Amino acid sequence: MTYEQIVILLYLFLGICFGFATFSNRHLFSEGPDKENKSEQASVLEGRTFWIMICTWLWPIMVFTGINTAVILAKRKKLAAQKG
Repeated sequence: MTYEQIVILLYLFLGICFGFATFSNRHLFSEGPDKENKSEQASVLEGRTFWIMICTWLWPIMVFTGINTAVILAKRKKLAAQKG
């Protein structure tokens, strides 16, 4: 196996692991900190499979959007602590 193949397989493997690890918090990467209750309810298997397929290829972007959401939530928490 060549170095390039190992790098590609490692990239895909990390994406799959990221997808499995973040499935229950996927709203933080797309919809923001609040879950949307109006979304259509799909089966858990379909939803998890779709999320893992997305994360397999786009996990670096998902990491940055997750960091952005974490910063926004931290700011909101800090503002709430200052008001209350």
